[in-house]
Amino acid sequence: MRLFISTGEVSGDLQGGLLVKALFQQAEKLNIPLEIEGLGGKKMAEAGAKLIADTTAIGSVGLWESVPFIIPTLQIQNKAKKYLQTHLPDAIILIDYVGPNLAIASSLKKKYPNTPIIWYIGPQFWVWTPLGQDVEQLVKVTDKLLAIFPEEAKFYQEKGMNVTYVGHPLTDRIKKAPSRETARKKLGIQETERMIVLLPASRQQELKYLLPVMVESAKKIQAKFPTIKFYLPISLAKYKQEIERVINQNQLKITLFEGETLEILAGADLAITKSGTVNLELGLLKIPQIVIYKVNKLTMWVARKILNFSIPFMSPVNLVSMTEIVPELLQEKATVENITHLAEELLFNSSRQHQLSQDYATMIKVLDNQEDSVCDRVAQEIINYIL
Repeated sequence: MRLFISTGEVSGDLQGGLLVKALFQQAEKLNIPLEIEGLGGKKMAEAGAKLIADTTAIGSVGLWESVPFIIPTLQIQNKAKKYLQTHLPDAIILIDYVGPNLAIASSLKKKYPNTPIIWYIGPQFWVWTPLGQDVEQLVKVTDKLLAIFPEEAKFYQEKGMNVTYVGHPLTDRIKKAPSRETARKKLGIQETERMIVLLPASRQQELKYLLPVMVESAKKIQAKFPTIKFYLPISLAKYKQEIERVINQNQLKITLFEGETLEILAGADLAITKSGTVNLELGLLKIPQIVIYKVNKLTMWVARKILNFSIPFMSPVNLVSMTEIVPELLQEKATVENITHLAEELLFNSSRQHQLSQDYATMIKVLDNQEDSVCDRVAQEIINYIL
């Protein structure tokens, strides 16, 4: 069996890596020889996939922010299309990454209509559909969709798609996370000490718009509570120099961390974080968090005034049941004052902490309501569909 998996950015590579590992395990149980190729990053490669291109560093959110990545993205799309013409797989699995993946899927379906296209973790059209994003085209080219959110499954089922709700794969990953005690012991943090993790970037643009306000907030918190320790995991090695420059410029004490992110998240008392997959990791670990996001001011103006941009929530934690579990600060609300106020509340207000813990528990039940592994379930669905 030959499969082609296509995804982009750091979060997509994480999900791709988990899936590749599960697919190889399921194929071995069934005694099926398996080859996996595709687009992704380090996590997928380490799990055993042969990559034809690395897509982890060419993602963006926004209009002007995406301009530098247009040509590299088109080049990778074209490379994938040509490769698939001469190396046609038994099926293609697409993980999020809507623009490039929809282009690849449309091209393949036109030339090879009988090749199954399985979309795992569908585009978040169920939250907001930008102008120019063709939901009907997605429905047309997708043979099977494996949904990780209940609302996602409902949305695409109503569009007439063949959908299976599988649960969220991060529930598998979190089961392998160290305990709070183990994580803090490894980091040398006493139980009486407070620890805040900053999570600013998996995309280049996020360093520009999110890192400064996070660092300024940390500086204000550190001035008021000098014993609080700050850590910042490096998502991509190429970001390290810029992060160090901003930290040194502000004369802050922040420990940079390079390694398995779960090892540091598990020990945190609070995270100040960008919106993304990491929100769910924190939620599953029951770590209090403040979610922020900012883009270019002109991008946001165009989105709101011309594209009618309006979303109920931006954090995956809140999207699970469409309720506000964790605080969100979007664009002009992502200020030092708002961040520091919420940080103090989440660190020292016991009633707020108790409510958050209860809300997290409810969210976890929705995402992980079955005994078996989500990734194993996804792998079984894919292999059974092909067979």
